[in-house]
Amino acid sequence: MSEPRLKLVLAISLDGRLAPAAGGPAQLGGPGDRQVLEQALAWADAVLIGAQTLRLHGSSCLIHRPELLERRRAAGRAPQPVAIAVSRSAAFAADLPFFAQPLERWLLTPDPAAADPGEPPAGFARVLTLDPWPLALARLAGNGLHRIVVLGGAQLAASLLEAGCIHELQLTLCPLLLGGPHCWLPVGADRPWPGQGWQLCEQQPLQGEELLLRYRRVPSL
Repeated sequence: MSEPRLKLVLAISLDGRLAPAAGGPAQLGGPGDRQVLEQALAWADAVLIGAQTLRLHGSSCLIHRPELLERRRAAGRAPQPVAIAVSRSAAFAADLPFFAQPLERWLLTPDPAAADPGEPPAGFARVLTLDPWPLALARLAGNGLHRIVVLGGAQLAASLLEAGCIHELQLTLCPLLLGGPHCWLPVGADRPWPGQGWQLCEQQPLQGEELLLRYRRVPSL
């Protein structure tokens, strides 16, 4: 089985932070970022969300623009990409808004107690075992998920970069300086993704003095 194509999509401050120094959920991007985010979601078959990010924000990102929803409908695709929570366990609060969103929810976990395909945990349509990333991603592709957006957080992004599984970075630079420890990759990470270069393939000014940057991975020879 081939692996799916992964696009990491983030809005970050000028100093590379995902959230203010105090932490907590943050919505850094403005309308311009929202537009390119929804374009990425419309491209995707699925999104990957780390457990801590899901618990902080409470929900996944949705496509709202009618023309994007119509384009997916015309192509015979579901209105929203599948939302895949990546978690060590199935322990999520039942009242998370995530479980009321109009989308299909999967769970990717190493927890053997949650891995019975006949009995997915409450709120999830399917549960898959989180093996090493190349194998886990090949299994997602085998289930028809060939284009995947990664929405964070930092630990999930770092683990996928370390495994060489991210093909594209879509970063919205927001005109903020936040400081603090909440970088888009874990603080103190000592280059766990050697041998990868990145080629700039798009730069686009957005509303509110934001800047979209898209990079494609250039694998080492």
